[in-house]
Amino acid sequence: MGKPAIIAVDDDAQVLAAVERDLRRQYAQRYRVLRSPSGPIALDALRGLKKRNDSVALLLVDQRMPEITGVEFLGQSMEIYPNAKRVLLTAYADTDAAISAINQAKIHHYLLKPWDPPEEHLYPVLDDLLEDWHASFRPPFDGVRVLGHRWSPDSYTVREFLARNQVPYRWLDVETADKDAEVRQLASAVGAEPSHLPMVLFPDGSSLAAPGATKLAEKLGLRVRADQVFYDLVIVGGGPAGLAAAVYGASEGLKTVMIEREAPGGQAGMSSRIENYLGFPSGLSGGDLARRAVAQARRFGVEILAPQEAHAIRVEGPSRMVKLADGNELGCRVLLLAMGVAYRKLDVPGAERLQGRGVYYGSAMTEAMACRGEDVFIIGGANSAGQAAMYFSQYARRVVMLVRGPSLSATMSYYLIDQIEQTQKIQVS
Repeated sequence: MGKPAIIAVDDDAQVLAAVERDLRRQYAQRYRVLRSPSGPIALDALRGLKKRNDSVALLLVDQRMPEITGVEFLGQSMEIYPNAKRVLLTAYADTDAAISAINQAKIHHYLLKPWDPPEEHLYPVLDDLLEDWHASFRPPFDGVRVLGHRWSPDSYTVREFLARNQVPYRWLDVETADKDAEVRQLASAVGAEPSHLPMVLFPDGSSLAAPGATKLAEKLGLRVRADQVFYDLVIVGGGPAGLAAAVYGASEGLKTVMIEREAPGGQAGMSSRIENYLGFPSGLSGGDLARRAVAQARRFGVEILAPQEAHAIRVEGPSRMVKLADGNELGCRVLLLAMGVAYRKLDVPGAERLQGRGVYYGSAMTEAMACRGEDVFIIGGANSAGQAAMYFSQYARRVVMLVRGPSLSATMSYYLIDQIEQTQKIQVS
């Protein structure tokens, strides 16, 4: 997280230079001191800082500017940075402006020009204001943010992609803008039109509107293209089987690449809790299992292409050729297919139309916290369903498992059945 900003705004170049000089002399070690020659330019700068999730501690603004007065600027700044301390610079005769600023822009202080010496007339005032600001300051989340609508399939796809690829992010639901000031201010600052959602905002201030998986992966620095055109071993599928094969192959010196359509870990990577995996007596999440396996594979030099997809394979003499979704081809001596499973889709009226907007496949880790106090229905009776039910029960008011088979014992491990029976929030039907 960068330093909080102090911003000086004045259309008089000499005064602005003097303000900046005095501010830097006293505060440059703890703050970024920025300056702007006009109110409109400063408002654009504030929106840019908001988009990058930067903090603004104090605004020091001159009253008499031609395009927009200091009072008007400070009033508009409250929509973007309501917690920043607001200080108005006025001439001796501008007491009316100072009173107006107190009433309209809720300023915290006004200073008369000139303020020399700053040690007596400037720094003591600003020191007190900055101490007050720091007392209530909570550093913002320093990472990827996703601004979207909970019931949007595109928003769900982005969140699922980030979660499965172990990318920390913060979810901001525009539906809560009337209750959440942060969401409202950010949506206003970035101009979040409904057609542009979901919007993914990055720490460097850049953003992507409704990005596809490949574009998002490239921005995040994920590998989607191979370094070579020929390998000893190509593995299609990045679940536990594919990852294990990659580790074993690369550890024996084989030049290995693994191709995964969505994210390493496969179905197991989406599990909220796995307790019967060899070597982990206390259990672990599917995400942790995937993360450990990926780290081990990369330590042996495995290239992992994700998201990437194999579209076709063919034999060419002693080699196997794999055509990728982007049109490139990879050759190899050995091709191992470890595609795993695909979800059987729910065959009921309306399910397809509601997919990603209330109907989900294997999304416990992504959706559970959004279901606080709600009723959740899980269709399925195998271990994945049981693990999801246990996880959702930590947040939901009630979890109902709809099991199409005669009982859980036919498809679910005993330890999970025992946990479900002891959890009052879970009902099995």
